[in-house]
Amino acid sequence: MNTQTYKAILYCQGDGAWVAEISAIADCDALMSTRGEVLAELSKVFEMIAQEYREKGLPLPTDATE
Repeated sequence: MNTQTYKAILYCQGDGAWVAEISAIADCDALMSTRGEVLAELSKVFEMIAQEYREKGLPLPTDATE
């Protein structure tokens, strides 16, 4: 699986920082100064979490985001 299997939520905070999260996966979020940076960081965070799930022999949660 990859981040394209999940819906990402992106928004810009009042201070101009960008937030991205995959709500289906606990702690899969990022905060960066640009939209491009936050998407790249979210991908890295997703890969780290996916690796942890693989090492534990667990499937990643299903995305039910609407």
